[in-house]
Amino acid sequence: MPWKNQGGGPWGSGPKGPWGSGPQPVGPRPPDLEDLLRRGQDRLQQIMPGGYFSGIGITLIILLIVAFWLLSGFFRVQSEELGVVLRFGKHVRTVQPGLNYHLPYPIETVLLPKALRVNTISVGMTLIDDPARRGRSIRDVPEESLMLTGDENIVDVDFTVLWRIKPDGIGEFLFNIQNPEGTVKAVSESAMREVIGRSQIQPILTGARNTIEQRVQELIQKTLDSYGAGILITQVQMQKVDPPAQVIDAFRDVQAARANLEQLQNEAHTYANQVVPQAHGRAAKILQDAEGYKEQAVAEAKGQSARFLKVYEEYKKAPDVTRERIYLETMERVLGGADKLVYDGGPSGQGVVPYLPLPELAPKRTPGPQSSGASR
Repeated sequence: MPWKNQGGGPWGSGPKGPWGSGPQPVGPRPPDLEDLLRRGQDRLQQIMPGGYFSGIGITLIILLIVAFWLLSGFFRVQSEELGVVLRFGKHVRTVQPGLNYHLPYPIETVLLPKALRVNTISVGMTLIDDPARRGRSIRDVPEESLMLTGDENIVDVDFTVLWRIKPDGIGEFLFNIQNPEGTVKAVSESAMREVIGRSQIQPILTGARNTIEQRVQELIQKTLDSYGAGILITQVQMQKVDPPAQVIDAFRDVQAARANLEQLQNEAHTYANQVVPQAHGRAAKILQDAEGYKEQAVAEAKGQSARFLKVYEEYKKAPDVTRERIYLETMERVLGGADKLVYDGGPSGQGVVPYLPLPELAPKRTPGPQSSGASR
């Protein structure tokens, strides 16, 4: 078979292979870069007829550069940020969140600290990722949390400090301290150790937390102000206050014994508060009765002495009459309540024997209406 060159190889003309036609382009072809550059140069030549290096071209280039340089001064401040504008490195103003403008670099620059956000520093504990729980868990840091109390006991304290940048101290915050978080953490731990070292363990574990938090907050703020840090401490929160883990069981037993002691003391005080007033009341009653008896006896004695004096005065005036009257009054008082039988020894009494049952000779009393009714 003769070989014929038909311009496409042994399988025919065109880009074909032995099994048919060759690969065909799919979709639109991408634009040619050289073609785009050529078109851009043509348009620039139309705008600048004299070429790039003509007076008009250089002026336009300079204007474009200046425009881009001026536009580079726009910046946006986020909601938690404040814009600190520096002019040749000096703080000149502070701008609020939103779109703002400063003179382009290198005249002015801007710093964007998170001045409106409340930050949290944890002391004595740290958060670590926990894949088993698909979250984060708290791990104790003994070298930060174990502290010595004023009565030479050891207590485990975990606490957090909430802080933010002072609105009028943002310049101090940026230029006076290099590591704000590290500074706040170190000062907070030092302040807590100082306050714990001046306190007893019992109030720390029971009811003195609010007082300790307030004192620690004041001490941290005072120290940071002396540094000129521009930081405001908003709150100190004690998360955990316990004895060390090695002695916590024994400490709980001691606490239970103290609770029982306080309960017994309270019961004793309650009983004392109940019995003592009653005893005071009885003693006051006895004293009042004695005073009444005293006043009564004295009054009766004074009355009898006054009566005797009056009788004596009458006796001096008429002794016989007074003596007879006193005798009769005395006999009336002595014999007034006794059963009496008077025997004058006259003729009607001749049949009286020497021994007489005098009570039987006394006239019998007639029963009253109630007695007679009862006898019937």
